[in-house]
Amino acid sequence: MTCHIDSLYIIVDDLERAIAFYEDLFEQKILNKSELGGYFNINGFRFHLFAYKKVSESHTYGSNCLPSICFASLEEMKRKISDKEICFPLTKISKNWVAEFVDSEGNHIEVYTPVKK
Repeated sequence: MTCHIDSLYIIVDDLERAIAFYEDLFEQKILNKSELGGYFNINGFRFHLFAYKKVSESHTYGSNCLPSICFASLEEMKRKISDKEICFPLTKISKNWVAEFVDSEGNHIEVYTPVKK
């Protein structure tokens, strides 16, 4: 089988709030913004925000999908999550430092960085 994953959609209740949250986290502007959402290009991976209410869909927020974002260093990762609501504390798991936070819309987001030797 030949396949790859190149994008992820997360649902958002308040699109403008979510855009501000993720523009701060990713330190870049959202691309292709419309009333339904938009996306961020993270090294070729498209991280989409989807304003589900615009198409009358129902969704559940929380930990049913866990996007995982890798940071280059522990210091950078700590800086980016320092003001976030932490739902899984910084923990060394195998060869990574891992934590989870809650985004502006109630979604759980994992962040990790390799343990430096």
